[in-house]
Amino acid sequence: MATDGEQVRPNETMVPLLHCAAPEETVAFWRALGFEVAYEQLKPYVYLAFTWSGFQLHYGPAPKDLDPAKETSGGCLVMVDAVASYHAVFTEAMRRSYGKVLVKGVPRMTRYRAGASRFSIVDPSGNTIIFIQRDEPKDLEYGGSKELDGLARVLDNARILREFKMDDRAAYRALDSGMRRRAEDAPVVEQAMALAALIELATVLDKADRVSEWGARLQALSLPLEQRTQVAQYVADPAVLEPWWPDPR
Repeated sequence: MATDGEQVRPNETMVPLLHCAAPEETVAFWRALGFEVAYEQLKPYVYLAFTWSGFQLHYGPAPKDLDPAKETSGGCLVMVDAVASYHAVFTEAMRRSYGKVLVKGVPRMTRYRAGASRFSIVDPSGNTIIFIQRDEPKDLEYGGSKELDGLARVLDNARILREFKMDDRAAYRALDSGMRRRAEDAPVVEQAMALAALIELATVLDKADRVSEWGARLQALSLPLEQRTQVAQYVADPAVLEPWWPDPR
């Protein structure tokens, strides 16, 4: 196809325009994560542009009634070759800038479990930027694998809710219900995995009143080292288990 003698070529670059309800906070946040500010305009209207590695984030005015806390602003996908390295870089930047990894509220970054293929960053305006590994499996079972049953299926369902739907609260509810209904007949290692995930999620979701309950139940279980390693790998941050389950080594 030609226009005015010039050919249209399939080499376009598409950059999403995200809503920006908190300009100053947005600039400070992305700078803290190592992004360069390519353009910064606050008046007569907001326009911000950030660059990092090989991609860009652009921001424009937000609707007046937009509430960042509701996280309904919008977002975009960033397809990458090796998602773990991106999470590691942003984790280091957050610790350097904020003294910790932001895992609650807005802004924040979702946890990353070894072997996962995506994670998200929620910016100060409530946009969700999802980093996805290009070779992520296309045959994921959303809602629990049909090849599993009992607590094993609950664990798989919770994994999908946490790692792909980014819904910690739904994952917590699924595991809480699963432990009440399925734990009695489940192998001990599956019970331990569910309890470990509940401890981690309860910590993130400010359900401190339940952490000691899950911790005491985990502490009462006896597992060989190989299965303890399997349990630790199910959570993103095994350190949250240490008060209840010290490393036997």
